[in-house]
Amino acid sequence: MNFAYGQHWIISKFVVDRPSIAHVSGSSDNKLRHACSRQYAVIKTEFGRKNMSDILHKIGIKSSSLDDAYEALATVEGLSRWWTSDTRGESKVSGVLQFRFGAGGFDMKVLQLQPAKHVLWQVIDGPDEWLGTKVNFDLKKNDDWTIVLFKHTGWKEPVEFMHHCSTKWAVFLLSLKALLETGYGRPWPNEIKLDSWE
Repeated sequence: MNFAYGQHWIISKFVVDRPSIAHVSGSSDNKLRHACSRQYAVIKTEFGRKNMSDILHKIGIKSSSLDDAYEALATVEGLSRWWTSDTRGESKVSGVLQFRFGAGGFDMKVLQLQPAKHVLWQVIDGPDEWLGTKVNFDLKKNDDWTIVLFKHTGWKEPVEFMHHCSTKWAVFLLSLKALLETGYGRPWPNEIKLDSWE
């Protein structure tokens, strides 16, 4: 069993169901009891939430600068070249960005912008499953690769729509990669279609 996964399972059972440590792990060792207590405290203070689901992706972009990647993530023009060609609004802290995909779409409030490092939005309008969730891009350099660490956090439950959106985020992140490596992305409506929902 993966230790981190097993540890998370023990903590979850301990916090939610509150069985004895002996029942969960087969051991009444005080060290394990204390470890669970400490880990629970870390989860509670660092994340401040329980039973949420997140979408996580990582892409590497060959020979792209951090500044170019940031511009693609933090400007209306840049976003319209890899995510949706119908992108509007103000990309500044407390500004609102509007992303449209035909009849549907999302409004994102810009929470944080750190040039060449970090972009954070919160969904303020869109499908119920997206409301209140956060979209986060972190940038770093690894040799001649620019690394994008992507997170879409705060989903209330892993419903089928989340499965769809996870794959769709991957499609658009590959569009971002193509834009920065070749000069040509595949924003909506020209991206890869996944199923009958589109």
